[in-house]
Amino acid sequence: MLHRRCRIVCCLSFALLGLACGPSSDRGAESPPEPGGSGDSGTITEAEAVMDAVAPQYVKLVLALGEHDGGYVDAYYGPAEWRQEMTEAALTLEQIAERAATQLAALAAVAPGPEGSDDEEMLRLRHSYLVQQLQALAAYGEILQGATLSFEEEAKALYGVEVPVVPEAHFEAAQEELEAILPGDGTLAERLETFRQGFVIPAEKLDAVFRAAIDACRERTVVHLTLPETESFTVEYVTDKPWSGYNWYQGEYRSLIQVNTDLPIFIDRAIDLACHEGYPGHHTYNALLEKNLVRDRGWVEMSVYPLFSPQSLIAEGSANFGIEMAFPGEERVRFERDVLFPLAGLDPATAAAYYRVQDIVQGMSYGSNEAARRYLNGEITAEEAAAWLVRYALSSPERAAQRVKFIDTYRSYVINYNLGLDLVRAYVEAQGGTPDQPERRWQVFGALLSSPRLPGDLQ
Repeated sequence: MLHRRCRIVCCLSFALLGLACGPSSDRGAESPPEPGGSGDSGTITEAEAVMDAVAPQYVKLVLALGEHDGGYVDAYYGPAEWRQEMTEAALTLEQIAERAATQLAALAAVAPGPEGSDDEEMLRLRHSYLVQQLQALAAYGEILQGATLSFEEEAKALYGVEVPVVPEAHFEAAQEELEAILPGDGTLAERLETFRQGFVIPAEKLDAVFRAAIDACRERTVVHLTLPETESFTVEYVTDKPWSGYNWYQGEYRSLIQVNTDLPIFIDRAIDLACHEGYPGHHTYNALLEKNLVRDRGWVEMSVYPLFSPQSLIAEGSANFGIEMAFPGEERVRFERDVLFPLAGLDPATAAAYYRVQDIVQGMSYGSNEAARRYLNGEITAEEAAAWLVRYALSSPERAAQRVKFIDTYRSYVINYNLGLDLVRAYVEAQGGTPDQPERRWQVFGALLSSPRLPGDLQ
């Protein structure tokens, strides 16, 4: 996800707080803005100066914590010397915690100012971002030191949200709908899997289908959002991963998108992954943050993306909501029926029936959360978690096993996809971006992708 650079802090000394600003790095980009919080006349408030000073220290602490967990830093494209500095420093988890507390104390000593103009709102969001991300960093450091948190506690500490409990009756009601659509012998999960097998993208046609989906997602996105002219990404097909797709943002508006081919890929995943990983999902989100916050404002804190942090809920939630943005209502079914089904060699006449089933299955997306809750809280074993997913989320045994592998790796991170989607959708619609107001919907969504807003700021 994100990108780079430090701004000069003038007039105030923060030596006692340990907030010295580190060196900057161009990496071939535009010159950083002058001090002033947003490239303005140069006058900055005390709060802005503190945030400018805390930002590089936050970046370095994320990199330092990444030395203890190789999966923690999802993306970094700031000064290379900062990474080298943190590697050589070899800070202990205790030292990281102490330094994080120092930065939080510095932020607590200043108020970002009342809400007013758009720029004042952005500064308030920046202050909130640094606070929430540092708090999550400290919490993850405690976990790495051996702190035991429940599923609910971990989700709150790392992602800043309360996770709703979804009873088994919710999944059983959805299954009753499917029973009427998919009659026959065997369990409902087996019948669903048999039905889905008729919608697998043949391996030899996978790339063509994905590229057509990506082109369509981008075409629909650029009508509403202004992307950097040089943005681009490459696609790779990989195996032996716990996820189905991944965006590795590399800075300079470039991404590497990987698609896992361990299991057969159904036709709906082409649009899902093209939108989620590309347009207007992760790639778009990261490129807009890099352009609008790092390059235009010089907010270096956005040059690093710690995976286990509140930002992930916004990233995953907006990426999933981006599917609805690019293909609202029946537009998706029409596009897939007319374009992707023929490319994949599938019968276009079956598209409506497939998505009727998919809509019901999507209603069971919180099944991963409930399986993770029980598993991470020690109530069930890994094998029982997989069986739970087969029973209540109607996963195939192979996909259930892959999902448990994901939970083993990323733990409560699973909430960011479905809960994140619901929170982002609710936020956009609360701001007037309802489905019947498409222009306003894109305006609000685009502003979210270009801001440091986190779950705690969605209210």
